[in-house]
Amino acid sequence: MKVAENLQTINETIAKACEQSNRSPEEIKIIAVTKYVSIERAKEALDSGIVDLGENREEGLTAKWEALQDKPTWHFIGSLQTRKVKNIIDKVDYIHSLDRLSLATEINKRANKKIKCLVQVNVSGEESKHGLAPEEVMSFIDELKQYSNIEIAGLMTMAPFTEDKNFLRQCFSKLKNIQLDIQRLELKNAPCTELSMGMSNDYAIAIEEGATMVRIGTALVGEE
Repeated sequence: MKVAENLQTINETIAKACEQSNRSPEEIKIIAVTKYVSIERAKEALDSGIVDLGENREEGLTAKWEALQDKPTWHFIGSLQTRKVKNIIDKVDYIHSLDRLSLATEINKRANKKIKCLVQVNVSGEESKHGLAPEEVMSFIDELKQYSNIEIAGLMTMAPFTEDKNFLRQCFSKLKNIQLDIQRLELKNAPCTELSMGMSNDYAIAIEEGATMVRIGTALVGEE
């Protein structure tokens, strides 16, 4: 199926979710997750009107960046090894997986501009998931004040892959509440306006609970 057709279906779903939650579809940024697809398919996504591409591996991002350069806005959405920061730092606009001080230190050292980072939070408590525990987020952001090349643009979570819509809703709602707590502090280094949550199977629920960025792979660009 063509990306443009998939995008139309996704936009319709987003519109319904926004209607349910008194939001505007313009508040939602669709990140096309292109980790499983070719450069040609990524180009098709851009041609269909997608602006944001997400990659979760340094090798995948580098290959697509070399082909597409700065046509899209680039999001690194996977767990990022400290030693690989130097390979992506001049290519990305957002890093969605900041979860430790050693990574923040490396990003700050390697960056030649302010990098928009999202703090990854493990709201579900799954041992298999990366990210800070919810109760660790505030002190972590406080420690990041010393890093002049990092702006905490928001928070990110990966919800469990489950059919339990109530549990998904609880996870997304919990991240929204953490965001609100941070925003009340009006921290200069942490405007925290973005909530990156929701994927192909659960993005409508995520939007209803406050997502501003949804990371959609299979439902948008498919798998190759």
